[in-house]
Amino acid sequence: MPLGKYRYIAVEGPIGAGKTSLAQRLAARLGATTLLEQPDSNPFLARFYLDRARYALPAQLFFLFQRVDQLRTAAQPDLFARLTIADFLLEKDPLFAGLTLAGEELALYRRIYEALAPQAPRPDLVIYLHATAATLLERVQRRGVEYELPINEPYLAALADAYGRFFYHYAEAPLLVVNSERLDFVARDADLEVLVRHIGAMRGRREYFNVAD
Repeated sequence: MPLGKYRYIAVEGPIGAGKTSLAQRLAARLGATTLLEQPDSNPFLARFYLDRARYALPAQLFFLFQRVDQLRTAAQPDLFARLTIADFLLEKDPLFAGLTLAGEELALYRRIYEALAPQAPRPDLVIYLHATAATLLERVQRRGVEYELPINEPYLAALADAYGRFFYHYAEAPLLVVNSERLDFVARDADLEVLVRHIGAMRGRREYFNVAD
């Protein structure tokens, strides 16, 4: 299977799409290293879900600096000698900022982002996990992370819409759009294997992956 052409794969999708689970499963299956977000280390995140207007900026900036630091470390010349799979794409950071910030705070965020973004390496492949807001909410509620309990369906619907618009125009790297509604990459090895085969067979810059009923 011609997977040797990949050195850096990023898995993306809204909250509850399963990006971290897929990144970990793919890394175990392909013998890759992982580069994972660390939401539990963000001291503003729980407060953000309770009071978004007050804590959106510090929560967003913490994540931005965290992601940039992770990618700066990952960009060392010897790291990508081995396949690395991340559960985030730096370019999605402004997507969240656009939903939660406005006015002077959004302008400040954008200035900081533009100063930092050029340091990020570009993936060889981006996997975008698509799911409806109802599915995202069910998954968030099922995993039962305490600080995520205030998340509601309207917020997830706005987030899913923003992701859809972002990836509709995305052209920075090859993109695989995956309909994750009926896929379970953690519990069903067969789902993971068919996705791995599709990744290995990719030839175009933009492809779609779905499963029949």
